Amino acid sequence: MNTIVIKIGGAAGLDFAHAAADIAELIRAGNRVVVVHGGSDATNDLSRRLGIEPTFLTSPSGHTSRRTDAKTLEVFQMACRGLVNPRIVLALQRVGVQAVGISGLDAGLWTGPRKNAVRAIVENRPVIIRDDYTGTVERVNTRVLTTLLDAGFTPVIAPPALADDGTAINIDADRAAAQTAAALRADTLILLTNVPGLLRAFPDESSLIPEIARAELAAAEELAQGRMKKKIMGAREALEGGVARAIIADGRVERPITRALAGTGTVIR
Repeated sequence: MNTIVIKIGGAAGLDFAHAAADIAELIRAGNRVVVVHGGSDATNDLSRRLGIEPTFLTSPSGHTSRRTDAKTLEVFQMACRGLVNPRIVLALQRVGVQAVGISGLDAGLWTGPRKNAVRAIVENRPVIIRDDYTGTVERVNTRVLTTLLDAGFTPVIAPPALADDGTAINIDADRAAAQTAAALRADTLILLTNVPGLLRAFPDESSLIPEIARAELAAAEELAQGRMKKKIMGAREALEGGVARAIIADGRVERPITRALAGTGTVIR
């Protein structure tokens, strides 16, 4: 029995129904599936509806992340747990999957440290931000997931995570999915996004890189643009944790997971 962790991106353009149909087929074939999702587009939309303009930070190394003060954290939780999670659960229920929506807070499913400070480049100069609610998932309570899986349920996990200091934190869902896959000893991690995979010449979709060896991941991370850097980082962490392969694939198409498992996208071994 294979375990597959599927991360459904939070960007615009992804059709949850397409992924849900594939997940139903995987489960009928005897696989165990855990779904992780983000909520970036929903958070942006809800923030603007509430009169809060989203703000993003770029680290000195080029990684982009959401500026998450206390108010933004509340919006992020509302968007992920209150909007995106139920949509995915409903899409899965419609195709016969007994999906259960949970968050990284539940039973300390995802835990890790909150960052003491966030370093960023603002107006071409380095700054340090100390009131940010972001962190990293370092531990996964697999008992929660295996209990659900053993009972025939499919977990659908939403951010945020639980920080060691007892606060909720915004975490990167790609890296959280990677930690989840490693903790469950999953066979495959699939990261669905709104591009075909890693592109050699972004945004030219014809420049897809179909396969990356583990030794080439550092160069791939340098090549990646924007949020793709986190996906490459997540893929690397999954492989380091014992996952056999990670696939970055297009979530906008029909049968996205079937295509990914067939090798369409960027396969990292």
